[in-house]
Amino acid sequence: MKTVALIFQYILPHRLLSRMMHALMRIRFKPIKNFTLKKMIKAFNINMDEAISKDFDDYEHFNAFFTRDLKPGVRPIDPSSDSIVSPVDGVISQIGTINRDEILQAKGHNYTIKDLLATAMDSDFIDGQFITIYLSPKDYHRLHAPMACEIKQMRHVPGRLFSVADWTTQKIPRLFARNERLINTLHTPYGKVAYVYVGAILVSSIETVCNGVITPPYAKQVTDLLPQGKTQYQKGEEMGRFNMGSTVILLFQKDSMVFEPGLKAGSPLKLGQRIATII
Repeated sequence: MKTVALIFQYILPHRLLSRMMHALMRIRFKPIKNFTLKKMIKAFNINMDEAISKDFDDYEHFNAFFTRDLKPGVRPIDPSSDSIVSPVDGVISQIGTINRDEILQAKGHNYTIKDLLATAMDSDFIDGQFITIYLSPKDYHRLHAPMACEIKQMRHVPGRLFSVADWTTQKIPRLFARNERLINTLHTPYGKVAYVYVGAILVSSIETVCNGVITPPYAKQVTDLLPQGKTQYQKGEEMGRFNMGSTVILLFQKDSMVFEPGLKAGSPLKLGQRIATII
């Protein structure tokens, strides 16, 4: 079955499906919207006790629910001055050291910094560290700052919209370097950080605090964007959101930080949880 599913990953009209999902996520007809919410909450075991509101009528459409805010205090941000925190709820897909310029996607599959960032210059993160975090449909879908930072550059890279589930990362070569993505270059007192929002099939939109909605529309070429509005963030502040589940990747420079012991592929994370120490 997975072989058939993998074939469909290549032949499905990814962008058409995502456009359709974008429309479906914004249906406001209350009986359909509320019925869908109830089914999703049950299917994915979504914890509504954490949501700022349990009242379906407070969500104008399904996307408003999917990107729902949380109650104050349910995601405490590690306060230590030397900590880097998880920017999202999710599960670690891979974590570790960048081997020269190669990042581990899954056993037998690597991709390069250059391919991921769509740049001719990839020396900033040579032999650095990386973490890839997968967000499932049950997770909180707002994206936050892993540390105090300033966005200096944003780059939108068009591409495919393959699923980013565990089984596809094990089968599709260079998946994260092929999917549509938004690359945020963060400047911090401790060096540069690349914060990459990776799109996926049925991810109908990527939205940012500083520049609003990035997709749709879908671009045809790599585009550098000048950050506008809010560009400086404290650790834990909201920076963007996915309008369906996807993946984020963080790249750190060599000798700038060390990951917390015990973190590995498959480890669950919560927004604000300490994942690394600045050195």
